Amino acid sequence: MRIVTFIAAVASAAAPAASAAKLGFNYGSTFTTGAAKMQSDFEAEFTTAANLKGTQGWTSARLYTMVQGGTASDPISAIPAAIKTKTTLLLGLWASAGDAAFGNEILALQAAIKQYGSDLAGVVDGISIGSEDLYRNSPQGIAAGSNPGVDPDVLVKYIKQVKRTIAGTVLEGALLGHVDTWTGWDNSSSSVVVDELDWIGMDAYPYFQDTMPNAIGQSESLFQAALGTTKAAARGKAVWVTETGYPVSGKTSGDAVPSIENAEKFWKAVGCPMFGNTNVWWYTLQDAAPDTPNPSFGLIGSELTTTPLFDLSCDDSETTSSSSSPPTTSTSKPSSTNPTTTSGDETTKASGTGTQSTTSVSEGTGDSSSTSQTSAGDSATQTSSGASTQTSTSEASTTSTSSGSSGGTGSGSGSATNPDTTNSAGGSGASEATSTSTAPSTTSSSPPENTGTRGLHPASLGAVLFAILAGIFSL
Repeated sequence: MRIVTFIAAVASAAAPAASAAKLGFNYGSTFTTGAAKMQSDFEAEFTTAANLKGTQGWTSARLYTMVQGGTASDPISAIPAAIKTKTTLLLGLWASAGDAAFGNEILALQAAIKQYGSDLAGVVDGISIGSEDLYRNSPQGIAAGSNPGVDPDVLVKYIKQVKRTIAGTVLEGALLGHVDTWTGWDNSSSSVVVDELDWIGMDAYPYFQDTMPNAIGQSESLFQAALGTTKAAARGKAVWVTETGYPVSGKTSGDAVPSIENAEKFWKAVGCPMFGNTNVWWYTLQDAAPDTPNPSFGLIGSELTTTPLFDLSCDDSETTSSSSSPPTTSTSKPSSTNPTTTSGDETTKASGTGTQSTTSVSEGTGDSSSTSQTSAGDSATQTSSGASTQTSTSEASTTSTSSGSSGGTGSGSGSATNPDTTNSAGGSGASEATSTSTAPSTTSSSPPENTGTRGLHPASLGAVLFAILAGIFSL
C-alpha cells in the first residue's frame, strides 16, 4: 500500500511539470537571402536555442507554414529537425495567400502526418491557422499597407478544414489556435474565430506603438494592457504569447530606442515574469541571417552561437501581475507576421504601432518596411504553400519568388503570399531571414543535454524531489 501511495504522490507532484509552460522562438522557413532552410539549418537553430547561456528549457519552435521552401506542398524540414533534437512545435499554416495556397498547406499537413506519424504527434504543442490575418485585413492594417489579410469567416472556414484534416489521425485532439495582434483580437468581428479555437495567440510589440508614449519605461505597461485586451477578447480561453520582443538595433519608433541595453530591460521586465507561467514564443533567436534587418530583434547576431548579446538570466527579475485593463489609446498593433514576398520590395507591417522599413521577407518581424504598427514576425512575406501557388492568389499584393521559402509570417505590408521568408522585424514579429548559408559548424546538431528537463519549472522539480524523499522515508 505504501508503495502505491508513494507512486501516486510522485505522479501527482510530476503532473505540473508535464504541463509546464512552453518556451520557444519564432522560426522562418527562409534566410534573409530568400534561400530555403534545410533540415540541418533547423537542427542547428534548435540546438542553439536549447543551449543559450543563461536560459533553460527554450525547446519549442513556432512555425509560420507547413510547406518546405522551394516546394509546392512538401512538409517543412523543421519537422524532422524537431524530432531529432527533441524540440516541440507550434505548427503554422499560412492563411493569407488564398484558397489554393491554403490547400497546399493542408496537403503538406497531410503528408507530414503520413510521413512522421506518432513521432510528429509527440512534438506538437499546437496548430496555428493563420498569423495576423485579422489585423492585416482591418482598417488599421490596410491603412498601414499590410494587406492582404482575410475576413473572420474565411479563417473560420480554414479552421474547420484543419479540424477535418486531423480527425481520425495522430493529430486528432491537437490544440488549435490563431495568432493575431492584440488589436486584431480587439474587434467584435473576431468573436466567431474565437468560438472555433482552443487557444488565442497574441503578438504584441510596444516598440511599434508609436502613437503613444512608448519609451522603454512604458513597455511593460503597454504590453500588459495589450495582454489584458486580448484576454478579454478570448472570453476565458487560453492566451499564448506568440510574438513579442524588443530590437537590439535599428531605427527609433516613437519614443522607443532600439539597443542591446533596452532589449535586455524588456526581457527582464516583460519576459521573465511570464517564463514558466505562460506559453511564450519570443521574437526572436536570430533574424540577422545573414543580413541584419532594421530593426533587428535577434538575441544573437549573424552567426549561430549560444552566447547571447545580453544576459538572459531571470534571477533578479521581479514578477508582476498582468493587467486586465485595455490599452488606453493606441490603435496600433504589433506588426503583423504576414509572410512577405522575396521580391526585395519593402514591406510594411501594420500590426504594431511602429513603422519599419526592411526589404527582408523573413518570417517574423522582419518584413515590415515602412508602415507603422506592423508586427515584427508577420511582416515578412512568405510563400507558405509554395511560390508557385502564391502567384496565383489574388490576395497577395506582391509576388514572392520562393515558394514557401519565407520563414516568417510577417509581410505586414504587402504580399501575404509567403508565410516564412527572411526575417526583418517589422511589427508584431521579428522576421526570420531565410538564406542558403549553412549553419555555423560551431553548433551541434545533436539534442541538447538538458532536453530531458525542458520546460520543468523549479517549483515542479522541487515538488517531485520532495515526494520521492517522503516516499523513501515512509517505506
